[in-house]
Amino acid sequence: MILRDPVHGLVAFEGDEESIVERLLDTPEVQRLRRVRQLGVTSLVFPGAEQTRFAHALGAAFVMKLLLARLRAIHGVLPAAQRVTPERARESLAAALVHDLGHGPLSHLFEDAMPGAPPHETWTERIVLDPATGVNAVLASIDRALPGRVVDLVHGRHELPYLARAVSGELDVDRCDYLLRDAHATGVRYGLYDLDWLLRSLRFSPAPAGESGAPALAIDGSKGLRAIEAFITARLFMFQEVYLHKAARAAEWMIRTILARAVRVLREGGTLGAVPAAVASVARGEPISLHDYLELDDGVLWGAMHTWEAAPDKPLADLAKRIRARSLFKTLELFGDQAVGTGAARALAVARDVAAARGYDPEAYVGLDVAADEPLATVESPLMVVYARGPARPLHEVSFLLGRLAGQVLSRVRLVLAPELREPVTHALGL
Repeated sequence: MILRDPVHGLVAFEGDEESIVERLLDTPEVQRLRRVRQLGVTSLVFPGAEQTRFAHALGAAFVMKLLLARLRAIHGVLPAAQRVTPERARESLAAALVHDLGHGPLSHLFEDAMPGAPPHETWTERIVLDPATGVNAVLASIDRALPGRVVDLVHGRHELPYLARAVSGELDVDRCDYLLRDAHATGVRYGLYDLDWLLRSLRFSPAPAGESGAPALAIDGSKGLRAIEAFITARLFMFQEVYLHKAARAAEWMIRTILARAVRVLREGGTLGAVPAAVASVARGEPISLHDYLELDDGVLWGAMHTWEAAPDKPLADLAKRIRARSLFKTLELFGDQAVGTGAARALAVARDVAAARGYDPEAYVGLDVAADEPLATVESPLMVVYARGPARPLHEVSFLLGRLAGQVLSRVRLVLAPELREPVTHALGL
């Protein structure tokens, strides 16, 4: 199978072990990803951000193919039991392709808004392990144990640590693809880095003295330090400029509020227009069936919200109309004492008092959005750097730049509110 990709160019999956990608692509669960946008509502801010999780899944599988080629080029230093075999390559390619199967509509929005709904990783596991799914049928036809091994890899578990971290880790095929793909789609340049050189700089980290077992991947300090710095800072810049963009976060808050309010209306015995079966299950306090979850996609949810514009619940109807017309709420960023603990709670209370005094439902028209990301975690399995001489060292110890980022948290704390409330709230808070 040969495809053209706007990020990676010519993408080919050929040969026996790579045929699993083509077989999985034809399953209904993977095809559903064509109807789920990679960046949710970010296209309301960056018009080109229309790429799907299907394209990203293919990209992640292709990066895995490139990574496997690099691993095979250097695995001669390992005992035979720790090398990449055709079976391990097949399960790694499958895990890379299906790692996002469980995502609901509009990226992370659905799981955040639905009380009690499992996270997307749990849905991915259910999809892969359920005998009724096409994905399970393909994997089980090759090896009955393959679905379980693929799920383990998706969760970052494998007998070979370097394969586990390649699917779920600080430097994994998911991040390697989505940074380049999201930068391309949004038209920004913050997510660019040198993928070819980064892969070329990979080595195996020697086991600490007295320890045995398969090694983890490491970076060649003489060749790859700049490449891994660019990779990690690219992710940081994408969070700052794209993923945490104030207008996109406001749109996400609006949709979460719409969904939560719809569930409340249904629980209180009200009626709405089109109600997806999964939403109805949540409203009844029942678990969502796998079938109903797989029926969800962006089009289904947008269609339902369109019908809710006629809802008898006025705030719900108003919010649904606003989001379809891209009449987005505004944000007020909080800093210092106002952005933490009781300070943020007080700012929210003041803003909601202002809304209530002007006849607005405070919970529907004012909210607090808190978003955070840790650019470089150092607590668990830190990425190591190896040199020709001397012991392997954690990345944050040998990079001046990343040493400053290690353990730091990028956070944005914002009030989200209807545009007509921004001026009075700004005045009330003395901003």
